[in-house]
Amino acid sequence: FMNLANDPTIERIVTPRLALTAAEYFAYEREQHVFVILTDMSSYADALREVSAAREEVPGRRGYPGYMYTDLSTIYERAGRVEGRNGSITQFPILTMPNDDITHPIPDLTGYITEGQVFVDRPLHNRQI
Repeated sequence: FMNLANDPTIERIVTPRLALTAAEYFAYEREQHVFVILTDMSSYADALREVSAAREEVPGRRGYPGYMYTDLSTIYERAGRVEGRNGSITQFPILTMPNDDITHPIPDLTGYITEGQVFVDRPLHNRQI
């Protein structure tokens, strides 16, 4: 599954869930160990904000919907193992930190849900390392 920032809004919202559904099939029905890379979750959250604005919902921090924490957790918490099954799902969500701001709602909420993050600083990223 491929999900790009310039894809239509609904595709940016649906693709991570479709990919995880396929991962769950391979992990829990076929007993495989599945590695899922989710990038860019910032594009996903921006699409969520677009839909929320179109629905005229009351915005939360920086215009993102108030339910973004819950929504992101329904994606991130699909990783792991199921008791009695041999397969597993490992997620590697990647996101862009808008303006390198760790307090931005997307990295902030992701950190709360995943309980940890690894950062690549801008100069290192610019060197394409």
